Amino acid sequence: MATPLVLNQWKDVFLSGSVSDSQLFHADDSDQILVCPPHFGQGYIQKIPLAEDLTLVIHDFTLNQDVVIAPQRKSKHLKFEFQITGFNAGYSMFTPSFGLKHFGLTPTQKRFFEIEIIVQNSSLIEYLQAFLERLSPQIHNDAKNIFQSIYRYQGGGSIVTMAGMLNQIFRIESGSSSYETFEHFLTEDSYSALVSLAQAARCRMPLNMEQVIGQILSCPYQKAIRRDYLKGKALELVSLYLEAMGQPHIRKVDIHCIYQAAAILRKQLADPPTVEGLARLVGTNRLKLNQGFREVFGTTPFDYSRTSRLYHARRLLMTSDLPIIKVANAIGYTCHGKFAVAFRQQFGINPKAFQMQAWQCIL
Repeated sequence: MATPLVLNQWKDVFLSGSVSDSQLFHADDSDQILVCPPHFGQGYIQKIPLAEDLTLVIHDFTLNQDVVIAPQRKSKHLKFEFQITGFNAGYSMFTPSFGLKHFGLTPTQKRFFEIEIIVQNSSLIEYLQAFLERLSPQIHNDAKNIFQSIYRYQGGGSIVTMAGMLNQIFRIESGSSSYETFEHFLTEDSYSALVSLAQAARCRMPLNMEQVIGQILSCPYQKAIRRDYLKGKALELVSLYLEAMGQPHIRKVDIHCIYQAAAILRKQLADPPTVEGLARLVGTNRLKLNQGFREVFGTTPFDYSRTSRLYHARRLLMTSDLPIIKVANAIGYTCHGKFAVAFRQQFGINPKAFQMQAWQCIL
């Protein structure tokens, strides 16, 4: 089993490139180009500044070695991701960065092609609140619990409003080097809420979103006109994502059943009920349960349960010294091999390699 290469940032391996590189869709002198060296793979990362608080990033590369990105400190920002190929191809996601440590992996031999829109500084709170407004009351409450945990971890005082917490959380860096991962300081219930929020923030990209992505990649303009055009398209793409985050078009009583069912799946990790059993527990039928999960989470109850279980395993691997088979047993896997396959499918790395790298990079 090959050991992944560990980086703090892509610049540790990628080389400075030229805006005249033929593999780029388009470029301007103001862009920052990072090119993958031939011995490492092929492709590039292109950062396009659109405004003081807005950056468009195009990732398009294929690696010949697994790479772990484990920065010791991250800037505080919001990231809207639109994945064209890779693990989440056809999906858009929203990820707030709170300046905490992070551990992620990009696997080998898979083209990683996505557009990122990064929001910082003055617009950060505005867009985060716009995202929160589109969550259901249940998921919004999960988000509030997570923010409260971060706020307390940062030593927050008596501020109790959501706006007050957000402004405190995203304040200017204090310069402290004491940063943890979510896995280390969130309680089990708060981490379960984080998994719930992450699944709710993952949306399948509709046709109009794909069309805007195509327009971004085929931008025909240069200089200031190009920047204004791409800024408009980036903001349109964010608006389409937020629109896709709107409330599900099903009855409130059915929505309540879906969230109740999701909570049961996140609690019963080692022995999740069948779809039929779950439907009976929440007072609905299999058809409505499946349809409701697809409407609310964009997935099936089975896949929701599988993802929740594997994220719990990820947390155990990062925060305990349990043997792999014990971690597998904790989420209902009796076969080490099946657990390893499922974990790699979800995260792109074998659980043992993940545990070893996480302990070396995070702690």
